[in-house]
Order: sequence, then structure tokens, then C-alpha cells
Amino acid sequence: MMLQSDPNSLLSGGGISLLTGNKSGRFSYGYSSFQGKRPSMEDFFETRISEVDGHMVAFFGVFDGHGGSRTAEYLKNNLFKNLSRHPNFIKDTKSAIVEAFRQTDTDFLKEEHNEKKDSGSTASTAVLLGDQLLVANVGDSRVVACRAGSAIPLSIDHKPDRSDERERIQNAGGFVFWAGTWRVGGVLAVSRAFGDRLLKPYVVAEPEIQEEEIDGIEFLIIASDGLWNVVTNKDAVAIVQEIPDAETSARRLTEEAYARGSSDNITCLVVRFEYS
Repeated sequence: MMLQSDPNSLLSGGGISLLTGNKSGRFSYGYSSFQGKRPSMEDFFETRISEVDGHMVAFFGVFDGHGGSRTAEYLKNNLFKNLSRHPNFIKDTKSAIVEAFRQTDTDFLKEEHNEKKDSGSTASTAVLLGDQLLVANVGDSRVVACRAGSAIPLSIDHKPDRSDERERIQNAGGFVFWAGTWRVGGVLAVSRAFGDRLLKPYVVAEPEIQEEEIDGIEFLIIASDGLWNVVTNKDAVAIVQEIPDAETSARRLTEEAYARGSSDNITCLVVRFEYS
């Protein structure tokens, strides 16, 4: 199908790299990002392959902005930089991710202190380091893996109606109530995000992190809720399974979400693993 919107708002591409670790192999990645039915584009994404302290590191992130694009664009430009410069990134990657997320949020809020309009963003990220995959999530973008042909969620959406999230918000002195959907303070439909200074300390940029071995994972899908609002994890995996090229499958996910009536910006990253 053809996406009926400004063709300049559709962006896609990809790349390929060797995979370092106990097994020789490689990975390919593709991305597709589409403004869709929204009047402006607030999704950003980042794909980076870099050497950090002699180790090859790959970073993939999807950032879904709300209240404007400033926060999401800031994450694209600064999150991996802050993470890769963390002194413990190689030896204690999980702690480095937590601290880099917190620091990036703090730095952004300092820059934004004179802004009249509040903005925020989700962040769903995947870091490949040797044989290890670390998925860190803030908000309701999502990371899903395919292992042995099955869809395996590697992140859990941060929604205000999650019982643990509601309890955390209430313990911090905030509240959650229904306003078309469950919202923090009756305003925000995600319970964790970068930015959103007016909703601190209820809305935090504290990531939930899941660690996996890359071995056995066929591919990853990292996408904004413009995909997940209308396409299930299982359906998304089934679509990608049929298309060997990562960029083509990312575009196909975007097209399918739009065809199913997604009213949001849609950004999809697909990372495929191949072992020799």
C-alpha cells in the first residue's frame, strides 16, 4: 500500500554490522518513521554503532515525544552520548544505563527551565554489548523479540493503570484518574517519561531494564505506540518473519499500522541477527 501523507515525512534506511562476542555473526537493522495523521512529528530515533573502550557497542532507541518534540530530539542527540561516556559503561552496564538516564533527564530539565510549555518523551532502547542485550524502557514505546518463532516482550509499558505504577505515584503524593484514559494528574497517559517537569516527581525517567543473551534471538522490534496501539506483539513478529530485509520489514510495520487506523506518529526499528 502507499501511505497517504506528505511523502517527505516518511523516512527509512538501515545498515549492517559484525556482531562481536563468543559467536561470530552479524546483525542488520532497518528503520521507518512516519508522521502519519498527526499535524507534527514528535517521534525521534537513534541507531549507533560505536567503539567504547575497545568494545563494539550498538545502540538503538525510539523516543516518542508529547507536548512537542523537544524532549525526544534531546534524547536522540544526548542519551547515547551520556551512556557511552559513563565511566562504568563496560564493566557495569546496567547501573550505567540507570545513571545515564537520570542524568540526561536532569540535564534536559535544566535546559528547559525557562520554557513555558512542558514537553516529555518515552525512551525504548536496546544496547548490544558482546553477547549481551540490555533493553531499557521508560514509557509506552516497546521492545519485542522473536525467539523460536514466538513474540517475547522485553519491556512492559509504563501506564498509570499498572498497579505498581499507581502505587508509586500515590506514594510520591500524586494521583491517577480517568480522563478518557487513565492519566497521571488527569493529564499524562504514561507513568514514566523524560521531561514533564510539571509532573515531577510522579513521572520519572527511571528505566526498567531486561537483560538477555543475544543467542537465540532472531530479531528485535523497537517501536513507538503508533505501532503498538493497533498491532499486537504477535502480529508484528509475524509480519517481520515473512520479510528477510530489516528496512523493508520496518516499512511494512509502519504501513500496516497506518492501514489499521493508527492516528499517531509511527516509528519502527527492526534488528535482525544472523550467526555463521
